[in-house]
Amino acid sequence: MGTVTNVPNLDATEAGMGDSSNGKKFVVVFVLGGPGTGKGTQCANIVEHFGFTHLSAGDLLRAEIKSGSENGNMIQNMIKEGKIVPAEVTIKLLQRAMIENENHKFLIDGFPRNEENRAAFERVTNIKPEFVLFFECSEEEMERRLLGRNQGRDDDNIETIRKRFRVYIESSLPVVEYYEARGKVRKINAANPIAEVFNDVKIVFSPFSEKVVT
Repeated sequence: MGTVTNVPNLDATEAGMGDSSNGKKFVVVFVLGGPGTGKGTQCANIVEHFGFTHLSAGDLLRAEIKSGSENGNMIQNMIKEGKIVPAEVTIKLLQRAMIENENHKFLIDGFPRNEENRAAFERVTNIKPEFVLFFECSEEEMERRLLGRNQGRDDDNIETIRKRFRVYIESSLPVVEYYEARGKVRKINAANPIAEVFNDVKIVFSPFSEKVVT
């Protein structure tokens, strides 16, 4: 069996949902973990089995750029100039995606990336996450996986991978520590095989009724 800690003891119908500016109630779960921990695979499983909608901050930014909107052009220009896109811009895209979606349960993947993102998200949206799903994995295992996934990605070389690890540790772990101090982190041992990891994920999401998957 895998390892899962801090399983929430709550009924999903009584969960402390966030509230956006338009009054719609949300259940938000932040999904965090280092590069190569399998977040995307497990998010897909959660969507299929528990009816959440998966939102990726990076995908939303790329879609906004592709749309050719004024906002998208601004984002593209900032990236070209090597500037960091302000947290509020990303948060507004996430907020709009949630408001426009009929669902009220969301997995936000790879965000917040740092403490500034975290504080801005709660301030702008008036939403506190239900919990943080944190995939734990050793740096050695993440490195092995990233080097082994033959996807032709330019960023899967050893120097870039190690730089991503450093950024992740320096920026993202303080977010995990912040929520851990508030009892909101559910840790998953991501070093296990995919099926075992999902068994642990299912325990964490047990307050949310599992869909009948045919």
